[in-house]
Amino acid sequence: MKTVCVLGLGYVGLPTAAMLAAAGYRVVGVDTDARVVARLAAGEPHLDEPGLATVVRAALRSGNLRPAVQPAAADVFVIAVPTPLIREGALPRADLEAVRTAAAAIVPCLQAGNLVLLESTSPPGTTRGVLAAAIERGGLVAGRDVDVAYCPERVIPGNILKELIANARIVGGLTPRSAERAAELYRSFVEGEIICTDATTAELVKLMENTYRDVNIALANELARMAEELGVDAGRVVELANHHPRVHLHRPGPGVGGHCIGVDPWFLVERFPARTKLIRAAREINDQVPSLVVERVRRLVAGVVRPKIALLGLAYKGDVGDVRESPAIRVRDLLRELGGVVVAEHDPHAGDRRDEAALTSCLQDAHLVLLLAPHTAYRRLRPAQVASLVARPLVLDTHGHLDRAAWRAAGFQVEVLGAGGAD
Repeated sequence: MKTVCVLGLGYVGLPTAAMLAAAGYRVVGVDTDARVVARLAAGEPHLDEPGLATVVRAALRSGNLRPAVQPAAADVFVIAVPTPLIREGALPRADLEAVRTAAAAIVPCLQAGNLVLLESTSPPGTTRGVLAAAIERGGLVAGRDVDVAYCPERVIPGNILKELIANARIVGGLTPRSAERAAELYRSFVEGEIICTDATTAELVKLMENTYRDVNIALANELARMAEELGVDAGRVVELANHHPRVHLHRPGPGVGGHCIGVDPWFLVERFPARTKLIRAAREINDQVPSLVVERVRRLVAGVVRPKIALLGLAYKGDVGDVRESPAIRVRDLLRELGGVVVAEHDPHAGDRRDEAALTSCLQDAHLVLLLAPHTAYRRLRPAQVASLVARPLVLDTHGHLDRAAWRAAGFQVEVLGAGGAD
């Protein structure tokens, strides 16, 4: 039975380790956070992801998954560690320290014939310039003694397990043999198409997938500002425009969050600063939206002494607990910086207090209800019940998520981001 060592047990690494274990591999799941490892060993995954706990517990019971804080010898190594941004200097840049650390950690364990895969989203050239270089400093030749490939994930929090199985995968090898060996591993649990290419092409594919979405969202957010000035609803414009068979506009919102879309475009800007004017402009547009939300909040509560703002949703998207790079967190922090404002918050998927009592406390005596994450739980709120709690029946919906007619029937003034003349 082949052995696999997965380094990094986050939103990508842990589900991947669990799926490989379910496919029959003996898997060592490695994380530098001893608390994460201890929780996993006890059968309690640290991530709020549908179905993950069940798959992880089954893998632990079978003996095919062993959590650890140090890598061990294996046939295959999978690196799935974070690659965040360093937001210093003129431009944000990729922080590849975790990739370098993971690569250095496996070098003493490597043997000729091993396969090493990088799943972490990375700037073009990282597989060869960072991972392969580390392997060769250990005395083995990447692509000859050890096969090396870049295999980016294509999953979204809230649906990771299903997408790991169903989505097509791109595998980019340093050599054709490396790519084919990587494809063979993923075929053990992936039902989607697996497409082989070279490592640099695969790196660029991953970055362009998320950059396309970021630019599209920036277009939608510019549309929202225009629609507000014209007194029309941007959401309706998007809906009607998308009836065109070759138009696929995204919807506007309070900004871009998550570990990919708001981060990955900067990797291209860093590498090609003179050739990425559109990409950089889109990033700046989307990064500005939280400030625009706060400015609208300020106008809506002008004249109220020490207004209370009830923030509903801290996650970067609906029905997940992932707050990485969340625009909701940025909005919250900017509101706190205003001073003279009471900021209350609730999220049914994130934070320490997620229950009904916490929601009631958040809404109690609020002068503005600010919806920042389109969780299903918030769409199910009873407007009349909310009206009985708040100090003023006013809601700003940054996603167009709520039933406006129902909230207005309960006496609320409903403001929607991107909808001019909403009331």
